[in-house]
Amino acid sequence: MRKRSSSIVVYATFPHLKTAQKIIQGLITKKFAVCGNIFKLSSIYTWQGKIEKSPEYGALIKTRMSQYKNVEAYIKKHHPYTVPEIISWPIEKGSKEYLNWIETET
Repeated sequence: MRKRSSSIVVYATFPHLKTAQKIIQGLITKKFAVCGNIFKLSSIYTWQGKIEKSPEYGALIKTRMSQYKNVEAYIKKHHPYTVPEIISWPIEKGSKEYLNWIETET
């Protein structure tokens, strides 16, 4: 049986491209994450009893499970939202070389 990867993807949203870039750069500089992919999206959500619509930027941030708490704390500290979206899921499979890169860089 193959050992399960300890790598995860953390998904977070941001109000502005510059905010996403700054936070992800900080995560990488501190070696809490190895990579972040940023993309533009349109969000519809409830906030304080109202339905809201806004443009946002989403990010897929690659790291190790053992770094999740550091990633979450860093995003919360530097994020302008009261309740930033920060969720994660395990990387079940991936190329050995890519997963090794995540392991060695974080």
